[in-house]
Amino acid sequence: MLLLRSALLLPLLLVPGTSAQRRKKPPPPLVLDKIQPQANFDPQQFSGTWFLVAVASKCSHLLESSHRSEATRIQAAVSGPALAVSTFRKLDGICWQIKQKYEPTELQGRYHLQGRRRSRGVEVVVGETDYRQYAILYYQRDQQFSVKLYARSFPVSDDVLIKFEQRVTDATLSEDFIFYFPTYGFCDSSHDFQILDGAQQYQYGLEEKSLMLDLRDLTLNSDASCVTLDIYQQTSWSLSFLKMKS
Repeated sequence: MLLLRSALLLPLLLVPGTSAQRRKKPPPPLVLDKIQPQANFDPQQFSGTWFLVAVASKCSHLLESSHRSEATRIQAAVSGPALAVSTFRKLDGICWQIKQKYEPTELQGRYHLQGRRRSRGVEVVVGETDYRQYAILYYQRDQQFSVKLYARSFPVSDDVLIKFEQRVTDATLSEDFIFYFPTYGFCDSSHDFQILDGAQQYQYGLEEKSLMLDLRDLTLNSDASCVTLDIYQQTSWSLSFLKMKS
């Protein structure tokens, strides 16, 4: 009788979709976990203005639309234990300021950008910087990964570009996936800025009209990392625009 019961149970254990087989596999390790942050990273020295020089990424948006890249700069500032980062870039001729907060982790020089709802957010590592000339940052959300080169000013020395290219190849990316950004046309204090701080609605001017603004395009091009999109849920948000005063 015992043998009969065992024989009847065996096919059930082999049926696809049983609880044992439906267990989710653990997520693959992040490439970022292999990247060591800048030794003794000092956020105070890192604060200030940085200009985006280049991005290495397999992001489909960059592959298809790199010719639409806009000159981009960031402003970093210490905000308690976090790092407040504002990105300035244009979209359809309008200058935008995109505010983000890099929350600290247990590892100095590694930060976390909080995602929305079920998103695991974005991991950020300051891989290398001399604080005066250049900074190389790594970004990853799930399996989307990118490496970015920032500079305090232009032109960027050949030595820095070589460092960046070496970092890219060390991160299993090819130089074919490096995209260089414009070195002119930055938004500055003379421009009127629209501020994007999370997924909120914004208004300017007088005459109201509604339209769909593709935040995917805005946030992709703001830092071109293709991994911070979850902060804005990778979708279009209905923003309220008002015609600017003349």
